[in-house]
Amino acid sequence: MTDTVCIRPIEQADYTAWKPLWDGYNAFYGRARETALPQDITDATWTRFFDADEPVHALVAERDGKLIGLVHFIYHRSTTLLGSICYLQDLFTAEDARGHGVGRKLINGVYASAKSAGSERVYWHTHETNVTAMKLYDKVADKPGFVMYRQAV
Repeated sequence: MTDTVCIRPIEQADYTAWKPLWDGYNAFYGRARETALPQDITDATWTRFFDADEPVHALVAERDGKLIGLVHFIYHRSTTLLGSICYLQDLFTAEDARGHGVGRKLINGVYASAKSAGSERVYWHTHETNVTAMKLYDKVADKPGFVMYRQAV
């Protein structure tokens, strides 16, 4: 196995390899079996990646012809900046690829995409228990101290 990892935009032909990574990401956050996302959400998410009118995008990490990671991100407006900002929503690497810089490369891929799109900032959230990932995040971004609140409506 080589250490060459390619970060590239997702392609329609990637669905079969992307889906297990997507399922793994969702399982990590407790969305599996009886609490799994409905298939229509997965289908809509997949479709949005390829709709030019959608602000949702995806990159994948590929090594030796196999997908080993994914990142999904969304551009949106802000009330505090003139340009768009980029929300990195989902980041996941296959278990056997962890600890080899794949997550960092995916984040850097989002940074490059955001810069190319004229976005002024990339941000994301993670769960407070995701301490392994936070070790990386602390190296590649600032932690501004905000706490997230949410309520279903």
